Amino acid sequence: MTYHYRGKTALITGASSGIGRAFAQALAARGMHLILVARSEERLRQLASELQERHRIQAEVIASDLSREGAAIQLASVVRERGLTVDLLINNAGFGTYGPFTEQSAEREHEEIMLNVAALVDLTHALLPSMLARGGGAIINLASLAAFLPIPHMAVYAATKAFVLSFSQALWVEYRRRGLRVLAVCPGPVATNFFAVIGTSQEDMPGGILSPEQVVTASLRALERGRSQVVPGLLNKLMAFSTHLVPRTLGARVAGSFLPRRTQPGSAAGSDRPLPSAPEPQPR
Repeated sequence: MTYHYRGKTALITGASSGIGRAFAQALAARGMHLILVARSEERLRQLASELQERHRIQAEVIASDLSREGAAIQLASVVRERGLTVDLLINNAGFGTYGPFTEQSAEREHEEIMLNVAALVDLTHALLPSMLARGGGAIINLASLAAFLPIPHMAVYAATKAFVLSFSQALWVEYRRRGLRVLAVCPGPVATNFFAVIGTSQEDMPGGILSPEQVVTASLRALERGRSQVVPGLLNKLMAFSTHLVPRTLGARVAGSFLPRRTQPGSAAGSDRPLPSAPEPQPR
């Protein structure tokens, strides 16, 4: 079930850093054209210029804050206005909040749900029909190892990732016979700015820390094989499997006990979100 990349176009959200940037680099090396989306236009343009020069591909830049109401629909409209065709959609942008639920900002957690869930669904609604009309396409949704269990102190984040996993697997069943590949990627701890923003250290996390490149390599291999989900890393695979062997309430208590101690309140970013005390990237 080989997937052919060369000459096709991928739209990547949260493309300015971390896993999104690693996806952009890997796909450009395979000959894919890119539509790079994140809040930081300057960082996107630097990446686009680098990849165009190195791999002789085309790279479009669209700055967008997908946590805002209607932003995903507006993004899809911009894609259509520019006459672009999306063959591979990578819903990578996302962030997490960490700490007791009552201490979290309701507005911040609303943005978390908007970005992790609503924007992902809106973009899928906007782009999937045209894929089917052309005979197929592919969607990669970034879930998390957190999708397999409720996680105390990360209640909203884990719930959004459980949605992403369930949603992706349902679409895989619905459309796999129509040429559409849908993959949920469920990484454990990854060496990004996630832990710095959340106010902890990645050294505090149990198990190994994967690089963004390792996550991307595992993801593309699973996409090529037509899988519905992938959990990169052997230890992470064992942890995901073990969630089926214990009651969910017990699993949630165990998961909570593994969380590192928080050194400062905050929220964790999947793309280009800074520490809460830092200025917002410009332009928005």
